[in-house]
Amino acid sequence: MFYSLIHASILVLFGCKKLTMSRSVFHFMTTASLFLHALILSLTIHRAISVTDAPKYCEPITANDTDSVLFALNVEFLEAEFFLVGALGRGLDSTNPGYSKGGPPPIGGQKALLDDPVVARIMEEFAYQEVGHIRAITRTFGGYQRPLLDISRENFARFFNKIAGYSLIPPFNPYANSINFLLATYFIPYLGLNGYVGTLPRLIDPNSRRSLIYTCTLRGAGQLVAELMAIEGGQDAVVRTLLYKKANETVVPYKFTVAEFTNLISARRNFLGGCGNKDEGIILPNQKLGAENQTTSNVLSADPNSLAYERTPAEILRNLYGSGSESKPGGFFPKGANGAIARRYLTG
Repeated sequence: MFYSLIHASILVLFGCKKLTMSRSVFHFMTTASLFLHALILSLTIHRAISVTDAPKYCEPITANDTDSVLFALNVEFLEAEFFLVGALGRGLDSTNPGYSKGGPPPIGGQKALLDDPVVARIMEEFAYQEVGHIRAITRTFGGYQRPLLDISRENFARFFNKIAGYSLIPPFNPYANSINFLLATYFIPYLGLNGYVGTLPRLIDPNSRRSLIYTCTLRGAGQLVAELMAIEGGQDAVVRTLLYKKANETVVPYKFTVAEFTNLISARRNFLGGCGNKDEGIILPNQKLGAENQTTSNVLSADPNSLAYERTPAEILRNLYGSGSESKPGGFFPKGANGAIARRYLTG
């Protein structure tokens, strides 16, 4: 129908005289018709590829608001335990008994030798912020037991061996100093930010399932996710800024600089997530990848429009498990994450 109209338009343009068209006009019409056929075929194929060939495991999941928000509690538990133990030398069961709802204590973890007093104070602040996040989520939507977490230096060492491509000697220890702790921290809040960015626009009803919190104000799912996302984004920005200040320093005793380690961690997260580039280190290889193609600094990781990247629950689990599969627990969650969404992947 489309190219029939074009054909008719051409006839009108050239006088519409039957069998009297010049050879040049006939050639033009034939060429134009072939071009239109090719164009329509190309657009049809492109549309089909765009719609049907996108990997299904990268698509957003269907879940109600409660399950969507509660999925994030897994990351909040991990952050809380890592920051509390690293900054204070004691975990959630010590600072806020009952918040774990009887979940097993984490594996490993120790007070970090935070030799930079600024980093020490910031990590302490992060720790208490995560406690608040757990309280806000559980008071609004209920909750579940803290899953078994592995925040041992051995687990981090395995992760850093993977990103380096060989066994680091000595094994990477996140608790050894401020730089190591920041590099380990670099891995976690960003995933929380990605998750909230992906969750917010897909809430079924941002004003549903309201609860009374603190000041008797009504807080719905949308508002809570936005508030959590703001703090996670802030934490990630602070960590990246602190690392950027030392970007060209070598992480002793390894051969990598701070910037190179962030690039390797980001590449690993992209690889494990399996859904394209959603991650970049603190220094880009050229300006064409920077904000408006003008800078190689990358303090805030963002897309070509300087918007935050999103990740699905499956992508986040692939990273947290370290297995590249949302159905194969390991890494920070030896027995898998909790909540309806995470358990859905484990039970098939």
